[in-house]
Amino acid sequence: MWAYFDIFVGVSGDMVLGALVDAGLPVTELERVVQALGLTDHVSLRVDRVRKGALAATKVTVITHGEPDSPHAHLRYVPPAGPLRPPHHAHSHGHSHRTLGQILDMIARAALPPEVKERATAVFRRLAQAEARVHGMSPEDVHFHEVGALDAVVDIVASVAGLHALGVERVVVSPIPLARGYVETAHGRLPVPAPATAALLEGVPVRGLDLEAETVTPTGAALVTTLADAFGPFPPMQVNRVGYGAGTMDLPVPNVLRLWLGEPSTLPEKGWEVRPLTVLSTNVDDMPGEWLGPLFDHLLTAGALDVWFTPIQMKKGRPGVLITVLAPPAKASQLRALLLRETTTLGVREYTVNRWCVPRRQVVVETRWGPVRLKVARLPDGTERAKPEFEDCRTLAEKHGIPLADICRAAMESQDQVSGE
Repeated sequence: MWAYFDIFVGVSGDMVLGALVDAGLPVTELERVVQALGLTDHVSLRVDRVRKGALAATKVTVITHGEPDSPHAHLRYVPPAGPLRPPHHAHSHGHSHRTLGQILDMIARAALPPEVKERATAVFRRLAQAEARVHGMSPEDVHFHEVGALDAVVDIVASVAGLHALGVERVVVSPIPLARGYVETAHGRLPVPAPATAALLEGVPVRGLDLEAETVTPTGAALVTTLADAFGPFPPMQVNRVGYGAGTMDLPVPNVLRLWLGEPSTLPEKGWEVRPLTVLSTNVDDMPGEWLGPLFDHLLTAGALDVWFTPIQMKKGRPGVLITVLAPPAKASQLRALLLRETTTLGVREYTVNRWCVPRRQVVVETRWGPVRLKVARLPDGTERAKPEFEDCRTLAEKHGIPLADICRAAMESQDQVSGE
């Protein structure tokens, strides 16, 4: 499944949660995150249907017990008109302090899928790097004020877990709107967008928004910029669900985040199937050749669909290797990190391709020596083509001392068993 974050006003952690729930994520998934983080005695969740301007949306409020809330504490909430219930919003103006190490340890100890912990960790690391840069310190020395509060920890981890629970494989984000004005923070009065937010948005397409408000928070910016596989216009997909997540402020325009969920779609010709894939590639000329074998195995084990090495000649006439990886979009981040970790490269190229393939199915045929799986493909003209699975044929050939070619031939002769299925 693909997700498109349609940010026409702003984005924050609670808006992402609201949009996920509005698009069909069960609230129990959020409660599981609170439990996994060991915060059931400190945090509770409230989900309300609210109205923002003319739009109904879902507002998720993370209520902390005995601890101040995160950056939205200074923002004003005006109840919506009509019968929809406004959310509980009793905020404290104090601040909680946590180091990056403490937050990452909390995530590491949580009983959550490895992919969720990895991506949530990446969000907080990116956030720490931005805070460290604007305040002139090391990321490890950053003391999170607003975003270190428990509600923001839940916002980030639950957002990542929610996308995972919905089976989202690719995230695309619209250009991010930036308003103007000032915001009160633990560091004093700062311009909008806050300096940490501005640092997080480097290299990201943005546009102006004629409002005086903080519509993009550091937490929201860290989430979408870390999780995004791409930025740009609405991608081609078959829409399944649309969700609206409410922000805290009431503005002249509906303060909501719109989330589109659906399956990728192109308009393939009859008889073809189309699937978007990610291609990762890098050139190396200073790595021992014997490293390539283990790298090949590790990439496939980590989820790559295919891996190939191409001899190339690089600058100064040096012989090198082009490493190319074909992967599902959901595995791109993990495989990109693996390439950096297990090769000498300092950078990886990435782009999306469409793989056109014909429908296929697998059947089992019987030979005199045992069963063999056949991969049967249906061509666009309606004819079928079959091929025996090599490993099945090799196993039978070795077991019975029969030439491999005889096993393959016998399997193909049994293809008549397939036509009627």
